[in-house]
Amino acid sequence: QVQLVESGGGLVQPGGSLRLSCAASGIIAPINNMGWYRRAPGKQRELVADMTRGGNRNYANSVQGRFTISRDNTKNTVYLQMNSLKPEDTAVYYCRITFLSSTSWGPGTQVTVFS
Repeated sequence: QVQLVESGGGLVQPGGSLRLSCAASGIIAPINNMGWYRRAPGKQRELVADMTRGGNRNYANSVQGRFTISRDNTKNTVYLQMNSLKPEDTAVYYCRITFLSSTSWGPGTQVTVFS
Protein backbone atom coordinates (compact mmCIF):
# COMPACT_ATOMS: atom_id res chain seq x y z
CA GLN A 1 0.00 0.00 0.00
CA VAL A 2 1.29 3.44 -0.91
CA GLN A 3 2.16 5.63 2.02
CA LEU A 4 3.39 9.21 2.07
CA VAL A 5 5.00 10.56 5.22
CA GLU A 6 5.51 14.30 5.46
CA SER A 7 7.71 16.11 7.95
CA GLY A 8 9.27 19.49 8.58
CA GLY A 9 6.28 21.71 9.21
CA GLY A 10 6.07 24.00 12.20
CA LEU A 11 6.02 27.56 13.47
CA VAL A 12 8.35 30.20 12.12
CA GLN A 13 8.60 33.96 12.11
CA PRO A 14 8.38 36.00 8.91
CA GLY A 15 11.64 35.82 7.01
CA GLY A 16 12.43 32.43 8.43
CA SER A 17 12.94 29.10 6.69
CA LEU A 18 11.58 25.61 6.84
CA ARG A 19 12.30 22.46 4.90
CA LEU A 20 9.54 19.98 4.19
CA SER A 21 10.17 16.36 3.31
CA CYS A 22 7.87 13.72 1.93
CA ALA A 23 8.93 10.10 1.70
CA ALA A 24 6.90 7.64 -0.35
CA SER A 25 6.85 3.94 0.34
CA GLY A 26 5.03 0.91 -0.99
CA ILE A 27 5.61 1.89 -4.64
CA ILE A 28 7.23 -0.46 -7.11
CA ALA A 29 6.90 1.76 -10.18
CA PRO A 30 8.89 4.90 -10.97
CA ILE A 31 7.31 8.06 -9.61
CA ASN A 32 6.53 10.59 -12.32
CA ASN A 33 5.60 13.88 -10.72
CA MET A 34 6.28 14.80 -7.11
CA GLY A 35 4.93 18.02 -5.74
CA TRP A 36 3.61 20.16 -2.95
CA TYR A 37 0.23 21.79 -2.63
CA ARG A 38 -1.19 23.90 0.16
CA ARG A 39 -4.54 24.90 1.57
CA ALA A 40 -4.74 28.11 3.55
CA PRO A 41 -7.68 28.76 5.90
CA GLY A 42 -10.78 29.58 3.89
CA LYS A 43 -9.09 28.97 0.55
CA GLN A 44 -8.89 26.17 -1.97
CA ARG A 45 -5.92 23.90 -2.25
CA GLU A 46 -3.33 25.26 -4.68
CA LEU A 47 -0.16 24.09 -6.32
CA VAL A 48 3.02 25.31 -4.65
CA ALA A 49 5.63 23.47 -6.71
CA ASP A 50 6.11 20.24 -8.55
CA MET A 51 8.90 18.42 -10.27
CA THR A 52 9.03 15.75 -12.94
CA ARG A 53 11.21 12.72 -12.73
CA GLY A 54 13.40 14.29 -15.38
CA GLY A 55 14.00 17.37 -13.27
CA ASN A 56 11.62 19.97 -14.70
CA ARG A 57 10.29 22.26 -12.00
CA ASN A 58 7.15 24.33 -11.82
CA TYR A 59 6.41 26.98 -9.17
CA ALA A 60 3.46 29.09 -8.19
CA ASN A 61 4.14 32.76 -8.85
CA SER A 62 3.70 33.53 -5.18
CA VAL A 63 6.65 31.36 -4.14
CA GLN A 64 8.95 31.80 -7.13
CA GLY A 65 12.42 32.77 -5.95
CA ARG A 66 11.71 31.86 -2.33
CA PHE A 67 10.91 28.14 -2.45
CA THR A 68 12.95 25.36 -4.03
CA ILE A 69 11.68 21.89 -4.79
CA SER A 70 14.02 18.95 -5.12
CA ARG A 71 13.75 15.19 -5.11
CA ASP A 72 15.83 12.11 -4.51
CA ASN A 73 14.60 9.36 -6.79
CA THR A 74 16.70 6.75 -5.01
CA LYS A 75 14.76 7.48 -1.83
CA ASN A 76 11.38 8.30 -3.39
CA THR A 77 11.53 11.55 -1.44
CA VAL A 78 10.64 15.10 -2.37
CA TYR A 79 11.73 18.21 -0.50
CA LEU A 80 10.55 21.79 -0.34
CA GLN A 81 13.00 24.36 0.93
CA MET A 82 11.03 27.42 1.97
CA ASN A 83 12.92 30.65 2.56
CA SER A 84 11.79 34.19 3.28
CA LEU A 85 8.52 32.89 4.62
CA LYS A 86 5.57 35.26 4.84
CA PRO A 87 2.39 35.12 6.92
CA GLU A 88 0.46 34.38 3.73
CA ASP A 89 2.43 31.14 3.39
CA THR A 90 0.55 29.82 6.42
CA ALA A 91 -1.29 26.70 5.31
CA VAL A 92 -1.44 22.95 5.47
CA TYR A 93 1.07 21.62 2.96
CA TYR A 94 0.35 18.38 1.14
CA CYS A 95 2.68 16.14 -0.76
CA ARG A 96 1.36 14.67 -4.02
CA ILE A 97 2.87 12.03 -6.26
CA THR A 98 1.85 10.40 -9.52
CA PHE A 99 2.97 7.03 -10.79
CA LEU A 100 1.54 4.86 -13.58
CA SER A 101 -2.07 6.13 -13.69
CA SER A 102 -2.36 6.75 -9.96
CA THR A 103 -2.17 9.77 -7.69
CA SER A 104 -1.48 9.71 -3.98
CA TRP A 105 -1.62 12.45 -1.38
CA GLY A 106 0.04 12.82 1.98
CA PRO A 107 -1.95 13.68 5.11
CA GLY A 108 -0.55 17.21 5.25
CA THR A 109 1.76 19.14 7.53
CA GLN A 110 0.99 22.51 9.08
CA VAL A 111 3.17 25.53 8.37
CA THR A 112 2.44 28.64 10.39
CA VAL A 113 4.24 31.92 9.83
CA PHE A 114 3.47 34.34 12.62
CA SER A 115 4.60 37.80 13.57
